[in-house]
Amino acid sequence: KAASTAAHLLCLGFTVGIGVVSRPGTSLFSWHPFLMALSFSFIMTQAILLFSPESSLILSYSRKVKVRTHWVLQGLATVCAIVGLAIISYNKYMNDKPHFTSWHGLVGLATVLYTCLQSAGGVTLLYPKLMRKWSLAKLKSYHATSGLVGYLLGCTSLLLGMCSAWFTGIVTGVSWYLAISCPVLLALVLMNQITNAYLRKKRIKPWWKFIQG
Repeated sequence: KAASTAAHLLCLGFTVGIGVVSRPGTSLFSWHPFLMALSFSFIMTQAILLFSPESSLILSYSRKVKVRTHWVLQGLATVCAIVGLAIISYNKYMNDKPHFTSWHGLVGLATVLYTCLQSAGGVTLLYPKLMRKWSLAKLKSYHATSGLVGYLLGCTSLLLGMCSAWFTGIVTGVSWYLAISCPVLLALVLMNQITNAYLRKKRIKPWWKFIQG
């Protein structure tokens, strides 16, 4: 319970910290790190923690309310991620700089595309009749596990961004190590939540094996 509760404070503190460093509004670029932190560190983390049996902010509400709130938060996270990607792409174009040439750029692009696909896949849980071949239980399990992959991609992208020349030129020493520890700790907490809820109890096979038949 302590870890899940700490995750709420950690995702908020990290996002606020990135906002202080990037100072959104001071330049076009400044919106990119802030929106990505807002999307993957704060909103997406909260969207997953909604289902935590220990620290959900709407613990007493019904499953239906949690699902709808999760859907709204994931939608917001996806919008922030798309806008963040569009901003950095346009900023690179305006400054005549190559894009998607670094690991951060490539992983970031893959993460945003994956997030869009994951969000689209979530529609099958709102309307399970669209996927009659699969049971609702399996849809939930595969959505959760594939969602974990997307969240880990987001954390990886944030970590790579904090290794960039821009970030390391502003944040140094102990502050830098504290910053990079945030996505790592959040990933561990949410990985534990999802694996406990779906993988260990239900012992489902990985989604890629299910596709292979």
